[in-house]
Amino acid sequence: MINFGTDGWRGLIARDFTFDNLRLAAMATAKYMKSTFTRPKVVIGYDTRFLSKEFAEEVAMIFASEDILTYITDTFASTPQVSYQTKQKRANLGIVITASHNPGIYNGYKVKANFGGPATPEQITEIEKHLNQLISKPVKYNLKTIDMYRRLNKIMYFDARESYLRNIRKKINIQAIHKAGFKILFDPMFGAGIETMKTLIPDIHEIHDYFNPSFGKIDHPEPIKECLIEAIDIMKKGNYDICLATDGDADRLGVIDQYGNYIDPHRIFMILLKYLFEVKKKRGAVAKTVSLTSMVNKYCKMKKIKLYETPVGFKHIAKLMNDQKILIGGEESGGLGTMMHIPERDGIFNAMLLLEVMAVRKMSIADLSEELDEELGVHRFMRQDVRVTEQAKKDIINAFKKKPAQLGHFKIESMDTTDGFKLLIDNGWVLIRASGTEPLIRFYAEGESSRVVNELIDEAMKISKK
Repeated sequence: MINFGTDGWRGLIARDFTFDNLRLAAMATAKYMKSTFTRPKVVIGYDTRFLSKEFAEEVAMIFASEDILTYITDTFASTPQVSYQTKQKRANLGIVITASHNPGIYNGYKVKANFGGPATPEQITEIEKHLNQLISKPVKYNLKTIDMYRRLNKIMYFDARESYLRNIRKKINIQAIHKAGFKILFDPMFGAGIETMKTLIPDIHEIHDYFNPSFGKIDHPEPIKECLIEAIDIMKKGNYDICLATDGDADRLGVIDQYGNYIDPHRIFMILLKYLFEVKKKRGAVAKTVSLTSMVNKYCKMKKIKLYETPVGFKHIAKLMNDQKILIGGEESGGLGTMMHIPERDGIFNAMLLLEVMAVRKMSIADLSEELDEELGVHRFMRQDVRVTEQAKKDIINAFKKKPAQLGHFKIESMDTTDGFKLLIDNGWVLIRASGTEPLIRFYAEGESSRVVNELIDEAMKISKK
């Protein structure tokens, strides 16, 4: 089964994500490229997961067999590195073999556009049309060896890391960061962020910085509180100023303060927005998904900044960033992009930008977070994922289609159906939506206290069980 969700196709290795299915996805992409572009060119990269390199080379051979000039990274690479190189090499598309933050039994296939961000929904739709045609009739492959394609100059290996890091050095105030002398802990979570931060900041201390496709004791490589237990324990000992963490393909950022407190992505988004607007004096609109904090709405209204709200999925943000002048855009899961960089989530770039904020403003990450409460009021957020069957997923969605008037004692003032069901109450909201990449229902809530947030999610889950 090949289903493209909010960010490409992901599946269980050997059950769904097989070489046979991958060939179909790659051939469909190749057919789309040949029907759309003259002399098409593609960039391919892969993460540190089981068989990712072999999957990537299989994809490369499919493209080469269709006479598409193919660049493939010479080692594992982050998704932002592939996006950056797709734009730099003026390729028509980029492909990343990665399942991002999913557990180790998954792998995936991400498609990147020529502007250096996720493929647009329109592009994915076209690829799916070709895929459906290929599935309806047997496909015959006539593949040569990868060495043969290399000799024919149809497949070329290249270093995706050096020029990408050089670009970061140009855009980030590295000198201020070094001068600040921060003691930094970095957790790449056994993912594609390995060997990046240490190149930029040599005296950084790293954990989980070696090849382990099962991700060790980490349930899944997502830089959220539940998956950063070891890093939080280290930070509580008080030896570091900040911990930065990136997910499996290093496009998302997680942050822990000097006391061992997890700083959620909503607050990181706001800290960077304030810095770009107030200190760097950059101007542009702001883009956010419906699951991102209402602090953004308050700040944009206060500063008279145009705000766009989109469904969940960075591809919607990236399309806006490519079409409009967007200062910063992002989602609640730790992925954001700024006008300083490519229209793509990038955990490494954003980690460096956050260190620059701390260095230039001479404030700790804890103080920067506390400042938000002082200026915008207290906002607390929680997300809870519930694994369900496909039938249960449909039943839950149907329950909210009935438009409930109450959530326990909370009166529902309005409902936003941009993506799922966002129920707005006085000084808070709860969002219920189905995951596009896993058999999950996600419950998101924001309110003026942790107690309110917990109550909102509990009440939403009760409705879903009726």
